[in-house]
Amino acid sequence: MELITPTDSIFLLGESREHPMHVGGLALFEPPEGAGPDFPREVYEALIENRDFQPTFRKRPARLLGGIANLAWAYDDEDDIDVDYHLRRQALPSPGRVRDLLELTSLLHGSLLDRHRPLWEGHFVEGLSDGRFALYTKFHHALVDGVSALKLMQRSLSTDPNDQEMRAIWSLPRRRRSTSTSRWQTITQLAGSVAALGPSTVSLARAALLEQQLTLPFAAPRTMLNVPIGGARRCAAQSWSLDRIKSVKQAAGVSFNDVVLAMCAGALRYYLADQDALPDTPLVAMVPVSLRKEDDADSGGNMVGTILCSLATDIEDPAKRLEAINESTRSNKKVFADLPRLQALALSAFLMSPMALAVVPVLGSSAPPPFNIVISNVPGPTEPMYWRGARLDGNYPLSIALDGQALNITVVNNADNLDFGLVGCRRSVPHLQRLLGHLESALKDLERAVGA
Repeated sequence: MELITPTDSIFLLGESREHPMHVGGLALFEPPEGAGPDFPREVYEALIENRDFQPTFRKRPARLLGGIANLAWAYDDEDDIDVDYHLRRQALPSPGRVRDLLELTSLLHGSLLDRHRPLWEGHFVEGLSDGRFALYTKFHHALVDGVSALKLMQRSLSTDPNDQEMRAIWSLPRRRRSTSTSRWQTITQLAGSVAALGPSTVSLARAALLEQQLTLPFAAPRTMLNVPIGGARRCAAQSWSLDRIKSVKQAAGVSFNDVVLAMCAGALRYYLADQDALPDTPLVAMVPVSLRKEDDADSGGNMVGTILCSLATDIEDPAKRLEAINESTRSNKKVFADLPRLQALALSAFLMSPMALAVVPVLGSSAPPPFNIVISNVPGPTEPMYWRGARLDGNYPLSIALDGQALNITVVNNADNLDFGLVGCRRSVPHLQRLLGHLESALKDLERAVGA
């Protein structure tokens, strides 16, 4: 058995029917030119022939002494893993619209993973009217974080459209780590870093929260997005041209991520105004920042830092809103610039700690939200990718909604596009799909405002 790290254990302890703790993704593929109607079935059959399972895809929560859970991992033998259970073949009803695909994805994303089996699933979906097929996957956040899951998916693909090898993410060969540091050494280093952080807490807090003007937890307004949630989910997804976003970036002299945040800010402003729920003070976003190195992709677990950013939703002018977002992100990123990775994780844990109040009914309902929404921008493939000749047409990340955080927006670049994946509580976020139209309106507003 292997001990579960405290960070990963939190995702197991915090899970309930109302709060599934898995990250997912919807990959949409276009068959190669000249492919017959049986091509998707052939891909599926080739995929399930992969029966070698790497350690990450064989582990599940163990029970110690007959009942103590969430402390250690157990590893199933490869022969005991039912690949037909973990990878399921689905078909959409006629006429096979993308809307039907997203409705199915919403249902799948709201269901819990079986803790008696390794904590991952895949759903191979056929029946789209345009001939495309899809693969929806989900992994428990205690198993891998979203960045690691996307990197594994990318490694299963190829830049060569003629590559006929069928790779499965669960059977990819493990990359060699660039260091021989053991798990015990890592735990010891983490303990030492946290201990060393103790005596300097006051000075670190002063530098981070005062000198660098870091956006404080509990400065966010309470909105319709910051309410208790149910277990059902709704997913929405759409792609935008990278060139459009880069044009705004260059014209305004800001970062690419600033433009993405400004798109989301504008869309949220439109959406909340439609619901007569736009607050007078600006929304605050929690923005995850990956601290994972390239050779850490196969290691599993979580290695994510966070910053808080003002979305300036109280500013009507799109150009001034973008400028305010840029100033907020620049100030807050300075905090992490000179910190070692373990101390950056410790500071991120401090920023995220107010979310623990959500599990205490009285405090969770009375305290202001630590932030209003999580917006993640995850690196993806920079050139077209193929899976046995089928082109990756869309790569939509789908993350977690929480009590007090009823909406999540995650984006990933995919060749010449930026793919947005939205996940919301089905009850608390009405008409989620309208946010896609508002994102387009927000981008047009930015283009006009900066002359892109």
